[in-house]
Amino acid sequence: MSSTAVEVVRIEHLSYAYGERTAINDLSLAVNAGEIFGFLGPNGSGKSTLFRILSTLIEAPADRVKLFDFDLRTARDEIRRRIGVVFQSPSLDKQLTARENLKHQGHLYGLSGADLRTRIDDSLARVRLTDRQHERVGTFSGGMRRRVELAKGLLHRPSLLLLDEPSTGLDPGARIDLWETLQDVRRTDGVTVLMTTHLMEEADQCDRLAILDQGKLLACDSPAALKATIGGDVITLVTKDPAESAKVLQENLGLTSQVADGHLRIEAADAHLLIPRVIEALPGKVDSISMGRPTLQDVFVKLTGHGLDSETLQPA
Repeated sequence: MSSTAVEVVRIEHLSYAYGERTAINDLSLAVNAGEIFGFLGPNGSGKSTLFRILSTLIEAPADRVKLFDFDLRTARDEIRRRIGVVFQSPSLDKQLTARENLKHQGHLYGLSGADLRTRIDDSLARVRLTDRQHERVGTFSGGMRRRVELAKGLLHRPSLLLLDEPSTGLDPGARIDLWETLQDVRRTDGVTVLMTTHLMEEADQCDRLAILDQGKLLACDSPAALKATIGGDVITLVTKDPAESAKVLQENLGLTSQVADGHLRIEAADAHLLIPRVIEALPGKVDSISMGRPTLQDVFVKLTGHGLDSETLQPA
């Protein structure tokens, strides 16, 4: 990012604990105006706690978190006027129409009259629900309800939009619609978008990404730059004894490999040439072997030693 970029969010040495369990451990980073910024991590990584702090639901320690250069601890009301929040859990009244849901949302922000009607019209048009505005949201699909949630979050025209796992439960078509809307509000209105996610496809569309695990920041960069840290292609090997196979490959071929989630991972510049040698070095021990270009999942495994869906992780 440019050295002249305006910071919308600044976090410095933030730690947060629930009793004896540390949810966030000495986290520092900044989000610049106009970015689509993602927090990627599994359950227990700290991203949900961080989302609650940034959305002002949890009180942050003094001088640790600033939004729009306001201290989150002392200027919560000012910050709330500038942010829009879309939670993972539904917040719609299914017995009300889409328009009625937005009307009640507007009242919470002190909006009324012609101004509120105009904002509702604009928000419904933006999420392409003008023709369905008088239908009860209880009849809507999951993707349509998500669009109403997004319209609610944008109704008061925030500068920063916070989304918690925005694509969870959506089909591929609904995810495309969601991302088209997010790109539009960023491009048209200059809205900064900050989201939590555990979906690699979603994380890949962010401008920058912070990878979290067990409350710690492991890396922060663009998806392309993060994937470039992988040394070539990635070979994934399934064998009954990955630790022993790793030892054999080190001794016989000088290969450094990583055991993660019961699989063996090898990074290599000429992976397609290496695969026959790997199979030959492990006669009868290879159940399956595959090769692919580096992904964010590979980056995460390299940094943590496990995948995002590892069963060893503790829930948030």
